[in-house]
This record gives sequence, structure tokens and C-alpha cells, in this order.
Amino acid sequence: MGNVMGENRNETNANYHDSALKGEDDTLVVLHDYPFPDISEPIFRMGEKLRVLSQEGNWWRVRSGQSGRENYIPNNHVAKVYHGWLFEGVARQKAEELLRLPGNRVGSFMIRESTQQRGVYSMSVKHRSIEHYKIYRLENSWYYISPRLTFQCLEEMVNHYSDSADGLCCVLTGPCLCGNANLLDTTPQPPPVVMRRNNFDWKKVDRKDLISAGAPQGQQNRDNMVSYGVRNSIASYLSLAGAQDPRQQKKKSKKKSKSVYIPSHSLSHLDLEEDYET
Repeated sequence: MGNVMGENRNETNANYHDSALKGEDDTLVVLHDYPFPDISEPIFRMGEKLRVLSQEGNWWRVRSGQSGRENYIPNNHVAKVYHGWLFEGVARQKAEELLRLPGNRVGSFMIRESTQQRGVYSMSVKHRSIEHYKIYRLENSWYYISPRLTFQCLEEMVNHYSDSADGLCCVLTGPCLCGNANLLDTTPQPPPVVMRRNNFDWKKVDRKDLISAGAPQGQQNRDNMVSYGVRNSIASYLSLAGAQDPRQQKKKSKKKSKSVYIPSHSLSHLDLEEDYET
């Protein structure tokens, strides 16, 4: 009697643990193109993540996380995903197909529940090849891959192997397909256009072109060969150096020339040499 009650208690604890582990989630992943390509152009592609809007019998009404498209898909074309990394009912071969999709890198992983037995899990990790690890479960519902290291829950296991490989083929870097939602937004942007003047000689820049940055906008020469931003930076520097007032420069007329170094963030590592000859 005592043994039977103990077994029932362990089974109840295990079922409760599975329920708490999964919790409420409304994310699906597409396992097969739908419809099949030989029927028509697919609406949803394998590996696409979907947001559940409603369930109607054997069909899900969903919204694509990539395209934003809304439509229906049969439940045998998708699998539920919990916490981003726990895939329900994904077989070994399908796990390998999903992990080989673009967007997955070395260390991408999933924990998948057996299609044959509830509460039995395996971990699949992308490395040079796809590696699979059996996850064992103790009577107290703790988990382990290596007997020397046990975890109270799968989330704790994931956190540990995300910090250290500790016997796995590599460190876990992210859930399978976690980057696919942004694949449509990775179009390379054109580089910014930079306007440059040929044969530009800083020695020929007149001082009034630089310190005029403080003048009202309407009085500035729009065709000035020194940009407003550069002039403003130089004017600020000269102001801090106490050289903004031209009358102060007359006292230093004995000096033929003066070199002023402009910080790298203002003139891209250029030294400005100005002529103060009177």
C-alpha cells in the first residue's frame, strides 16, 4: 500500500511539474510548408514562428511573426513552443531540419518532448553537426544529462549550459529559430552619402569662415566650403581657448603664424594651420 501510494505521489508530482514547466503559451512553429509547394505557393514556410489568435477544431488561426500575415493552418503542420526553446512533439529528424535553417548559429538548441512518451525530453544542439543528448529524469523529477550534475528543472539546465558547455559539444547560444523573426528586416542599408571637396587646403581657410558659425543662420554663407558643423566646433574650441575676439589677436601680431590642433572628433585627425599675419 505504501509503495503504491508513493508511486502515485511521484506520478502526480511529475504531471504537475510538466504542467508548470509549459504553462500558458501561444507560440507555434511551422514544421512543413503550408500548403505544400506542389499544391500552391506556401502561405507559411517551415521554421516560421506564428502567434496564435484562436483555435477552431483542428485548425489554428495565426499571425506570422515575420510577415504579419494572418491565416489558418492545420494543427498537424505546427508544433507548440514554450519559453522559446521547448518544442512539443518534434521528432529527431525534424529537429535537425529546423536547426539547419538560416538564422541558427553554432550553439542554437532546442529541448524537444518525445513524440512517443509525454514527459521524456532530449536536447538538440547545432555544432559542426547536430548533436542530440538524452535528458534523464530522477524519481524526484530532477533532470540530468550527465549523472554528476542534476537540475531541479529544465530552465535551470538551460541556464547552466548557456554559461558553460560542461561536457556538451558547445555552449548554448540561443533557442532554435530565435533570430528568424528578424530575417525580413535584414536588408542591407545603403551607406551614408558624404560630400567632399577636392583639393581642399586648410591653409587657405579664412578665419571669418570659421568663427562666423556663431552668426545668425540667415547671415551665413550657404556655399561656404567649411560645413556649419565644423565651423561651429572650431568656433567653440577657439572660444574656450580665449581666441574668439579678433582684437585679442592684434596683441599677438609679432607671431607670424600659429598652429591650432583640433580634437580628432571635430576634424577627423586633421591639424588646422591658420595664418594670423596682419
